Amino acid sequence: MIRKSIGLLAGMLVTVAVYAAGAQLRADHPDTYTVRKGDTLWAISARFLSKPWLWPEIWQANPQVQNPHLIYPGDVLNLSFINGPRVGLQPRVRTEGEPIPAIPLSDLRMFLKEMRVLDTNQVKSLPYVVGFEEADLRGTVGRNVYVRNLQAEPGQRVAIVRPSQTFRNYNGSKGRDNGGDLLAHPLDSDVSTVRTPWYEESRNDGYYGKGEDIGTEVSVIGTAEVLRTGDPTTLLLLDSTLEIRKGDRILPIDDKPYDPYYYPHAPKSLPGNARVIAFADAHDAVGPRQVVALNIGAQDGVENGQTYSIYQPGESIPDDVASNSWNRGTGKSVTLPQEFVGHVMVFRTFDRVSYGLIMDGLRPVHKHDKLELPE
Repeated sequence: MIRKSIGLLAGMLVTVAVYAAGAQLRADHPDTYTVRKGDTLWAISARFLSKPWLWPEIWQANPQVQNPHLIYPGDVLNLSFINGPRVGLQPRVRTEGEPIPAIPLSDLRMFLKEMRVLDTNQVKSLPYVVGFEEADLRGTVGRNVYVRNLQAEPGQRVAIVRPSQTFRNYNGSKGRDNGGDLLAHPLDSDVSTVRTPWYEESRNDGYYGKGEDIGTEVSVIGTAEVLRTGDPTTLLLLDSTLEIRKGDRILPIDDKPYDPYYYPHAPKSLPGNARVIAFADAHDAVGPRQVVALNIGAQDGVENGQTYSIYQPGESIPDDVASNSWNRGTGKSVTLPQEFVGHVMVFRTFDRVSYGLIMDGLRPVHKHDKLELPE
């Protein structure tokens, strides 16, 4: 028992030493900081730590912190260098205030997009919009929308969703680390088909119909209330972010699509070939506070709050210096180093795909940018 205790203590000391070495305090940190109402753990950590996503491990190494995810207004952070960086909370009696979350949902909700990844066949069989009041070409708020194949009761509220892209895995039998690749394909403009355009699939695949269907992304674009049952069912459009059109689908409302708050933290491992594969509301590039789709999900150990560094792969260019002067551009080539782009935090996870919010960035994020463990 004594040997086991000594071994456990040694392991704890090594762990604390590793965390301390990995999360250096900034040079301009004060000796103490008193937590104030309105603070968030991410903001405090970004102010004092060079690697703010390591705050849970640092504070967990302090035995007086019962829960490293919770601090309160009035808590005093002791910041000092004693045999290396040390971050601690001064013990006190909780008398007032609510716990300080890392990033409350209220700070992020305006930026998040509600997407769901469903089985493609399920999407095809969902109830769908077939027409509008007075033969309108599009559905607008306050007008009636007619839906087929909907089983619902008067007064029930539903979500209107639009299939936006499909996810397909190519060379999946080889595994992600050995050439497997998951790509996102924009759907045909005619949403009633819920299929990938032939030119998109053949361009990435080389042969139409090849590849493993992972699922279809649908985006929530509005809510409606059932007025009269039947086939078609009459719905009143309550709100929408886009004009509703024929072929949009109907799903039950998800009352809690997001976590109440998020704790950014570094993942323990990185799945192979992890990349950005799609955008929620852009075509070419995105920046801070925009949503991206990642080709990793719950099956890869991804969970909400995990934070990754994004890198732009280095470009391969001809080495004109090493080539002969008469055939420049046709000789040897060199691949430039990858460049840091920014950080992305996962906020919603599905089996094979997850969605993240770009937290910060030095340059635009593009599709196929790589994910790395944060440094």
